[in-house]
Amino acid sequence: MESLLARAAKALRGARHAVAFTGAGISVPSGIPDFRSPGGLWSRFDPEEVASIGALRARPRRVWEFLIEAMDFFGRAAPNSAHLALARLEEEGRLAAVITQNIDGLHQAAGSRRVIEFHGGCEHFHCMSCAATYPAAGARRLTREDIPWRCAECGGVIRPDVVFFGEGIPPRAVDETSHHASKADLVIVVGTSGEVAPANQIPLRIKAKGGTVIEINLGPTLYRDVTDIRFDAPAEDILPRLASMVCC
Repeated sequence: MESLLARAAKALRGARHAVAFTGAGISVPSGIPDFRSPGGLWSRFDPEEVASIGALRARPRRVWEFLIEAMDFFGRAAPNSAHLALARLEEEGRLAAVITQNIDGLHQAAGSRRVIEFHGGCEHFHCMSCAATYPAAGARRLTREDIPWRCAECGGVIRPDVVFFGEGIPPRAVDETSHHASKADLVIVVGTSGEVAPANQIPLRIKAKGGTVIEINLGPTLYRDVTDIRFDAPAEDILPRLASMVCC
């Protein structure tokens, strides 16, 4: 383990433009279960019924039942040591950006400033009819008697600025990700199996142009054959140690 950490620290210190690519696994220690794992939200909700754009339009109350539960998880969670380590690496000038598939806002809460939410986030909401914007605080006060959340201006259904199944990735997220992927010479892959496209292609793009892939994951992933340095260990243990070695 120490030799792997030393290799990873040397690679990170030598990188000109390093990025992190994170998935649900980094937030599990914060109390947010991976949606796909036992006990996760997909074990109680059918994604097609609660997380697709078609369901949002046809059955908004059912979707909002799911959103209330998801936001309760997010509201009770706090950044863990892995989030904090990535924020430290950015503060020390060792990490250019965090590209995340997560919608929980924990990277920002940890202090990371350059966060690209590839699938959107739950900090901003808007009306599907008139586009009026609403803060997350209003959503957190909702009960089952209040849903679906309706717009005060036109009565339309309000939704979070997240990417539902059947929707495209926000153009700004695509552009910012492409910018960093084109410049990156190192990527730290944390807490993702690489199952979800098109986000899963980001580390592969960086590897294809000669970049270094450092992976911190438990279990098999899409990236096993392209990873240069892999830690089969919890990110909340590895990332703080790596950050201490690089930022000392």
